[in-house]
Amino acid sequence: MVKFTIIYNAEERGYSGKCLEIPEAISEGETLEELKANMIDAIILSIKSIVREAQENHSRLMIIEVPTT
Repeated sequence: MVKFTIIYNAEERGYSGKCLEIPEAISEGETLEELKANMIDAIILSIKSIVREAQENHSRLMIIEVPTT
């Protein structure tokens, strides 16, 4: 399981959020639970789009591990 950080704000009609690690992933929801579900979808779609674009440009992928301490 991968963890992502969501920066969110209370809005007039719920919440809006943006993923710190993937700024292209943004969404909103009437409740925090709805925002969470919508952010998961936004992150998945953003990653698929980034990978597809990399493949179309014949880019190579590298997996790295970043320490958290």
